[in-house]
Amino acid sequence: MTEAASEPVFWTDDSAFCGPLAHGEDVAAHFHDFGQLRYAASGALVTVTKAGTWAAPANRITWVPPFHVHRSRSYGETDVRLLGVPAELAERLPAEPSVFVASPLMREAYLALLCENEPADSPRARLLLEVVLAELVRARREPLRLPEPSDARLKAVTDLLHADPASPATLAELGHRTGSSERTLSRLFGSELSMSFHQWRTLLRVQRALLELGEGTSVTDTAIRLGWANPSSFIEAFTDLVGQTPGRYRAAARAAGTSVAGYP
Repeated sequence: MTEAASEPVFWTDDSAFCGPLAHGEDVAAHFHDFGQLRYAASGALVTVTKAGTWAAPANRITWVPPFHVHRSRSYGETDVRLLGVPAELAERLPAEPSVFVASPLMREAYLALLCENEPADSPRARLLLEVVLAELVRARREPLRLPEPSDARLKAVTDLLHADPASPATLAELGHRTGSSERTLSRLFGSELSMSFHQWRTLLRVQRALLELGEGTSVTDTAIRLGWANPSSFIEAFTDLVGQTPGRYRAAARAAGTSVAGYP
């Protein structure tokens, strides 16, 4: 998934939103003068900015600061909950888009704020928002930002990989398909994205694995569907980047999705 070519739209509506997105549904590039928290109570939401791509299943929450252009795509039947954060409060959160691990307390406060029709200016709503922000300030930030290129030659290659992360094609083969040399592409991966072709593709696959596992796909099936030679190599790569095994991540993501099933 890469940055849309159309001009981003300025959105002024800062009201909270709860609603479904079908699998693969896109939200076009846009920005606003308030911050926004983006949470998928089920399914998963991928957010793309110029700074990179983030994947957020039901145990993660995405933060987009004011004026950052972003677009999204849903994975699975996704129940999206969007919350605007006034600019004066947004200063308490990072100045760049981020994904946080959602604590149970933060998740419950967030869902209560959005799903119980609480007036936005009520004392209870202000208290719930304060709980959400306080939990986010201390939450662990997800390190899996996938950098996206601006160079057209490199973007042609990453577009192919976004479309088929499991592709076993070498950099030379991808260069042949897009009209660039392996040497040029290798240099661009290092100079523009600060990582090798192999590192970038592994990170892309691990991001997609977050989505697969969040939907309940088994570790073995996820490894096969995303191009790893065997489950062991997948487990090793996933654990190195995420900090826990895919089995533990899958269990936590499924638990998070189950815990919000009672909300409308």
